[in-house]
Amino acid sequence: MKQTISLVALAAMSLTAAPPIQQRAFGEADGKPISLYTLRNKAGMEVTITTYGGAITSLKVPDRNKTMGDVVLGFDQVGSYQATTSYFGALIGRYGNRIGKARFQLDGQVYQIPVNDGANALHGGTIGFNKRVWDAKDISTPEAAVLELHYLSPDGEMGFPGNLDVTVRYTVEAKNGLKIEYNATTDKPTVLNLTNHSYFNLAGAGSGSVLKHRLTIRAEHFTPVDSGLIPTGVIQAVEGTPFDFRQGNVIGSRINDKNEQLTLGKGYDHNFVLDAPGNLTQWAVKVEEPNTGRVMEVYTDQPGVQFYTGNFLDGSMQGVGGAFKYREALCLETQHFPDSPNHANFPSAVLRPGETFHSVTIYRFKTEE
Repeated sequence: MKQTISLVALAAMSLTAAPPIQQRAFGEADGKPISLYTLRNKAGMEVTITTYGGAITSLKVPDRNKTMGDVVLGFDQVGSYQATTSYFGALIGRYGNRIGKARFQLDGQVYQIPVNDGANALHGGTIGFNKRVWDAKDISTPEAAVLELHYLSPDGEMGFPGNLDVTVRYTVEAKNGLKIEYNATTDKPTVLNLTNHSYFNLAGAGSGSVLKHRLTIRAEHFTPVDSGLIPTGVIQAVEGTPFDFRQGNVIGSRINDKNEQLTLGKGYDHNFVLDAPGNLTQWAVKVEEPNTGRVMEVYTDQPGVQFYTGNFLDGSMQGVGGAFKYREALCLETQHFPDSPNHANFPSAVLRPGETFHSVTIYRFKTEE
């Protein structure tokens, strides 16, 4: 018997289906065409991602008055992403954050990474995943817009061992969440730390300092650093320090305190040891912006999060919303700890053949009166 679908059923399907992903050209890099993909949900949340470095170029969510605003710093030209050294919105790898003296030992062999941060390696070396062109595929479902990016990092790239096969999926959830799912496999033992480096300002890009944002981090400890911002290996209690955000604090309330760690970081630029890593049923970090009522909750299965207050933004880069100025954005990079390959007491960042690295981070947005 021939099956038919009623007009009512078709209408119901169209109402429940997520809006389609839109693609447009975004210039070229390394002789390859670059695309820009826009993902939306029915509520109006909109996320734009480029295949150059997998960067989130725009993320629009409503405020308490239902007015949409872009809450990340981004550029409208691929050339700006090529020029910047500040990782705006980018996928970070192979190793997010810093590796001390740009080297590590694995299974008795020493590996050297190109130096690009003083004497250290930062975010994967001189040409990290943020400077690579990723392959893209629309794998949306009727319920959600989903973009999949893929990159094969060859053995020896930036000094890291193993052919690393990486897939990253971005999903715009119905309830205004951006889910980022990372997967990777290798054919040789290697180290891996993947994250996203979006700069957030919940009042909107170009709206001024983030120091009035209120931050809560469910972390009883953090990892103090030396003068090169490399962890000392100590896991220190936040109690009694400006790093205690357990009950929530306005970011600017203690950022200029006379504290050695704040002096070394020129503000906050530190890894927090999350209390409940792996628990995606409760948020690990919450950010609240009082004027717009926007709230961002961060869920992750990673053991740490790097909280950074844009201390090195100096206004020299012009993007959407104007110049990117000192402390006008914050980053919350979910991660394994910085320099983990050189600290046996830190959670291991080693990935071996036959294993699959899998990690999920969700940035979820809502509003409060």
